Amino acid sequence: MILHVDMDAFYASVEIRDNPELEGKPVVVGGTPQGRGVVAAASYAAREYGVHSAMSAARAIRLCPQAVFLKPRISYYAEISHQIRTIFFRYTPVVEPLSLDEAFLDVSGSERLFGSAVEIAQSIRQEIAGSLNLVASVGVAPNKFLAKLASDLEKPNGLVVVPSDAVQGFLDPLPVKRIWGVGRVTEKVFDRIGVKTVGDLRRLDKDVLERYFGDHGRHLWELARGIDDRKVVPDREAKSVSHETTFSEDVHDLSQLRARAAELTDQVARRLRRADRKGHTVTVKVRFFDFRTITRSITMPQSTNQTAVLWDAVGEILSSRLPENRPPVRLLGIGVSGFNDAKAAQLQLFASEPSTSELDRAADQIRARFGGESLGRGSSLLHRKYDDHRPGQLPPE
Repeated sequence: MILHVDMDAFYASVEIRDNPELEGKPVVVGGTPQGRGVVAAASYAAREYGVHSAMSAARAIRLCPQAVFLKPRISYYAEISHQIRTIFFRYTPVVEPLSLDEAFLDVSGSERLFGSAVEIAQSIRQEIAGSLNLVASVGVAPNKFLAKLASDLEKPNGLVVVPSDAVQGFLDPLPVKRIWGVGRVTEKVFDRIGVKTVGDLRRLDKDVLERYFGDHGRHLWELARGIDDRKVVPDREAKSVSHETTFSEDVHDLSQLRARAAELTDQVARRLRRADRKGHTVTVKVRFFDFRTITRSITMPQSTNQTAVLWDAVGEILSSRLPENRPPVRLLGIGVSGFNDAKAAQLQLFASEPSTSELDRAADQIRARFGGESLGRGSSLLHRKYDDHRPGQLPPE
């Protein structure tokens, strides 16, 4: 059996837990309403007003003027996410994280030790509540599709079980939009042909679905029958590490752009070092005020996770690889890819001088102890001068 564990309004719930005076208030974690920020998470009190993740913060404040807006603390949420995963690993080694706040668990091999899948789900929820004072919803089902679908049905604090012999009875009454891959366009097509529920979809022949949706039609036919053969994959590795930010106002000045790029580069380098990964391709993503987006990359001869080396590549791209008549910039992103497992470090010319990697490690330790903003480049002060409303950053894919 598969579990899908989904933390309820994770970022907002963490903030409310840490600030009890926020209990019952509409809390929104994300960018500021004054700029182009995006909602990363909304408490259930905020959701009652129609506020949801990925909505612009400006729209959120119009829907809920009394909302409390908080900047995301992604590194802090990541620490709590690690604590949650530690609980998962007490019950099974087969854990596939999807993001900081959700994961699939295959507990098929753990039932003789810890009881049924339902009992394991209950134990996990109790441990998360008892040790972290947070709430999780869990779906228990024979496969990933059904488990994820189940975890979302009775939020918050839900536990929904789909027995192997009751799959169709579970699926048939659900709205067809609950099926993965049924977005607004697909739903309109279904509406035209009278398909309202999963049961309606299941009664359509496969060739009819393929005529309307091509290869995707066969996938819909399978999901309507609860067919999903994907395994829980515990060792999926990221192919890149990136950070990006949307400015509250379009950036014209190159020095301000470089200042923000330096900060993003530092964040990417720290994540690489935490993961003990090195990459040799550096990419800069720029979205202009008219939403035209370009990417520029440099591939280095050696892989690295050193801040200074990565910044040299980023600086080169900003200086010489952007359009000469550059329009104002709306979004900037920095990414590193091309990972390998090489651990070799460059030899230093003078052994008495601290290596760049040693300086990076020292800086990482200072930030870990005193907070992410306890140490930074002098140039990063420049963007704060121009940008009082710094939008919250969402985690990368």
